[in-house]
Amino acid sequence: MKRHVVLLIAMLALVVIAGLSILLATRQPVAATPVPSALVGQSAPPISGTPFGGGTFSLSAERGKIVVVNFFASWCGPCQVEEPNLLTFAWQQRHRGVAVVGVVFNDTLAAAQAFDTKWGTRQFYPSLADPNGTFAFHYGVTSPPSTFVIDTHGRVVAELLGPVTTAQLNNVIARVRA
Repeated sequence: MKRHVVLLIAMLALVVIAGLSILLATRQPVAATPVPSALVGQSAPPISGTPFGGGTFSLSAERGKIVVVNFFASWCGPCQVEEPNLLTFAWQQRHRGVAVVGVVFNDTLAAAQAFDTKWGTRQFYPSLADPNGTFAFHYGVTSPPSTFVIDTHGRVVAELLGPVTTAQLNNVIARVRA
């Protein structure tokens, strides 16, 4: 009798492990969700400032390029997940008329700069502080990561909530160019 109970428990454990394995093997990767936004079709609110490491950035100076604006925070887990994708995307698009800019959301400047340094972001795109949350307010951002795609005429064409993937960004850029 004891042997049957042990065998039953072992078989049950095997079924649970097999089920979890199948679930993990077939689940979709975490990705951002396109959302309807009041900004889509409208002129993008202005963004300008001094990126970490110096220089200047102005969204208006990027007119003629497609611009990806990503609101991030160092404390944000999904921001950590998406950063390799943003870096890959920025590198792939660097000579194709696409600019990427990071905007700090509700974070300390020191923590955001450490995030930037950890990932080597400055090599690929600028990141700006958002004094008093002004940029986030005008974009309607309530949590990171939030990503906006702006066309060559300065109009918002997409808003994505959550961690973006390189493929998602490439698909949005392809639609903008079409």
